[in-house]
Amino acid sequence: MIRDLGAAWRLTWRAGPWSASGQLLCAIVGGLLPACGVWLTKLIMDGIATGRSGAELFTWSAGLAAVGLTGAALSEFTRYLRGQLSRKVDRLVQARLYAAVCSFQGLSRFEDPRFRDRLQLATQAGGGLLEPATTGLFTLGGSVITLVSLLATIFVLSPAMAGLVLLAAVPSLLAQMALRKRWAGAILEITPANRRHLFYTSLITDVPAAKEIRLLGLGAFLRRRLLGELDTVHAGERRIDRQEFGTQILLSVLGGAIAGAGLIWAIQGAADGRLSIGDVSAFIAAVAGAQQSLVSLVSAIANAYQALLTFAHYCYVTSLPDDLPSPAPRSERAMRPVMRPLREGIELRDVWFRYDEAHPWVLRGVNLTIPYGRSVALVGLNGAGKSTLVKLLCRFYDPTRGAVLWDGIDIREVDPAELRDRVGVLFQDFMSYDLTAAENVGLGDLSALDDRTRIERAAHEAMIHTSIEALPHGYETLLSRIFTTEQDKDDPTTGVIFSGGQWQRLALARTLMRADRDLLILDEPSAGLDAQAEHEVHAGLRRHREGRTSLLISHRLGAVRDADQIVVLSNGSVVERGTHDELTATDGVYAGLFAIQASGYRASDVPASP
Repeated sequence: MIRDLGAAWRLTWRAGPWSASGQLLCAIVGGLLPACGVWLTKLIMDGIATGRSGAELFTWSAGLAAVGLTGAALSEFTRYLRGQLSRKVDRLVQARLYAAVCSFQGLSRFEDPRFRDRLQLATQAGGGLLEPATTGLFTLGGSVITLVSLLATIFVLSPAMAGLVLLAAVPSLLAQMALRKRWAGAILEITPANRRHLFYTSLITDVPAAKEIRLLGLGAFLRRRLLGELDTVHAGERRIDRQEFGTQILLSVLGGAIAGAGLIWAIQGAADGRLSIGDVSAFIAAVAGAQQSLVSLVSAIANAYQALLTFAHYCYVTSLPDDLPSPAPRSERAMRPVMRPLREGIELRDVWFRYDEAHPWVLRGVNLTIPYGRSVALVGLNGAGKSTLVKLLCRFYDPTRGAVLWDGIDIREVDPAELRDRVGVLFQDFMSYDLTAAENVGLGDLSALDDRTRIERAAHEAMIHTSIEALPHGYETLLSRIFTTEQDKDDPTTGVIFSGGQWQRLALARTLMRADRDLLILDEPSAGLDAQAEHEVHAGLRRHREGRTSLLISHRLGAVRDADQIVVLSNGSVVERGTHDELTATDGVYAGLFAIQASGYRASDVPASP
């Protein structure tokens, strides 16, 4: 907790040192004002009772007015500084958090529900939430100054009453700390339900899901799921609310009892002649102010504690080590092998892989070589492990056993970013970015994001250039309708929605921005294309892959028959390998799959028309 508090303070100070200093100064001055107001009120009341001169009464009244004006001005100035600092802290928090998230080279953390729960809580640690643990402590400091000065006033009049007011803070503080701890535990407990609620919310409002939801009548079903998760979240919050309600009632009764006892003592003192009318007014104001300061003090401490409990998730995420660690110690990383252009080939040597010990093996003893300058095709039924193998080649995961070698070097010994810079990949589950057409292609190579010549060349090779040119603004057309405003909602040129096949060719163009890379991986590059487009794309890719090191994955066996080698995966193992002619000459898995696909195109296998 102390370490997290120090981290929060360092982050806040770095974000806005002048704003933080200004709030500290305001807290110190503001903390002294209530006691000044109490004493000036006492002087005025006693002055009226004893017939002091009008000049003296005017001076004290002017001072009291100045105290009030200063307090109001400081309050507004503090609010302004708090807003400025909150935005700066929020930006710095997000910058560091998402820098940490982007630094995770693998995928394992993103597929871990426990990590995602903590990540969601970490995203809440922005300026507004973190404030109670940082500049909110200035409020705490101001409350301490106010409390001490008012307790001194009470002590002068009644030491016993001062002690009673102070002791009343102890149960209040302990109760508030316990409530905040329970709150943090409850929030962590309901976070999975909250994430599921957000998932259903996004799904119901998602454009790609809209067609199927309406066709299948899923709206009411998903709404019930959404409300069920929301009820779970609210039930957890209600439990904390009930506990807090009972505790706050008891604390309010305790505070009221102390204030009532003080009032009785003051009135009795005035009746006995021990206290002047000014003493009574000062005592009542001081007790009320001290109790209010105690409430602020306890609340500030409890809120800071609560903020730190949430901030701990931020510290956890931002301090996580690399999820794909190198075998070399950190001090020796400068001695890592340098990624050089591929010259021999890529080898998977006795590769076994499973996502964790609770899951079955996805790959089992895979031995596979992709020779330099040759094309290898990977085929197999769904679930055979083809896409997982691609993830290992990109080093999104490390093999559980075995190794992936690049020209004989274990890729675990090289920087993942360097490896990926030498690979071009079209994933089966490619992304559709809500950006312009040019950006959707250019993201394939950020160094060429503004190079229109290269972008158009890649689009030509993917046979999507003509479709892009036909858009209202050509390559500058936004391929989305989610960012339109009320003013341009009816203007069709503000955003265009591509078809599934067009998106696939656009993703292929993005991959071809890396056409000069050492390894080209194409995972189902024509899955969403019509027959003519598929033929054109594969003809173009066949020319593009000639003489290049490439891995092609496809269920369309006609698209892989020209590969230098075809490898068949089944249940995570290599069961066949060879050329198309070699494999079809045997009575194996590939020959059976090819015969099944070919039968659909033979007239003798098509039922006669009635």
